[in-house]
Amino acid sequence: MACPRPLSQCDPTPLPPGPPAGRWPLPLSRRRREMSSNKEQRSAVFVILFALITILILYSSNSANEVFHYGSLRGRSRRPVNLKKWSITDGYTPILGNKTLPSRCHQCVIVTSSSHLLGTKLGPEIERAECTIRMNDAPTTGYSADVGNKTTFRVVAHSSVFRVLRRPQEFVNRTPETVFIFWGPPNKMQKPQGSLVRVIQRAGLVFPNMEAYAVSLGRMRQFDDLFRSETGKDREKSHSWLSTGWFTMVIAVELCDHVHVYGMVPPDYCSQRPRLQRMPYHYYEPKGPDECVTYIQNEHSRKGNHHRFITEKRVFSSWAQLYGITFSHPSWT
Repeated sequence: MACPRPLSQCDPTPLPPGPPAGRWPLPLSRRRREMSSNKEQRSAVFVILFALITILILYSSNSANEVFHYGSLRGRSRRPVNLKKWSITDGYTPILGNKTLPSRCHQCVIVTSSSHLLGTKLGPEIERAECTIRMNDAPTTGYSADVGNKTTFRVVAHSSVFRVLRRPQEFVNRTPETVFIFWGPPNKMQKPQGSLVRVIQRAGLVFPNMEAYAVSLGRMRQFDDLFRSETGKDREKSHSWLSTGWFTMVIAVELCDHVHVYGMVPPDYCSQRPRLQRMPYHYYEPKGPDECVTYIQNEHSRKGNHHRFITEKRVFSSWAQLYGITFSHPSWT
């Protein structure tokens, strides 16, 4: 029916709303093709990312193994100088007074900080040893049934100085005959203005019977040279620090005719240990990191400075017969 009014005033039947300009609906088949194409693109991106991550992991693993392969000691160039002939006087500088590091013991025991010592009831046996060597801030209070109390020497890393001196009743006064041997980078331990040296000297004023020495600069170089000759690896180039266990073992070989090590696991222990078995790295830190996780991460790490615990144990194994070293709890050679 015609509109009786002017056409401009007529109200025609409204049409359904259409798509915005330039966005006409696509045919169903084309939309499906585009959706399929988007899925394929996302899948391809995922596959590429997965491949890149896999390659990166493999590269890191292979590169780490190129730095240290703890299945063997490759590159050993020569036998080290006889450690028992190293000069004790030149190797250790007195921090307190002008004493000289005590000379040899016939029989020494190294009490490690390993949780393998828990429940062993080795305390009385360790107490009977002529000389007992401990490391860093490993306590005896509360653990003496398993690790004893006697401490003839305590080898302390620069990073553990404050932890030791903050607990004098545990480490300084508990066994007053203890001789402390501190090791660390020259700028911390060897120079007179080194901050840690001053800290130790101040402790000596409070505890006048305290006897303390620092590994000399020349001996620090010898420790590095020894590691290089035994492993074929340069410590600095491989981004690693020698562990306190390394220093302790060498010092024990220097000072002692025979060395008995308690609690140190063999170098292949972590490759044979049941996966579900967890052992704390330190006997006094039951909730601390797992022993094997710590060993393997340090052994394979390429970034930052880490200890090569497993490589060091390979070296210790090769020294066992040469220097009269025995291992127990667990026992190995």
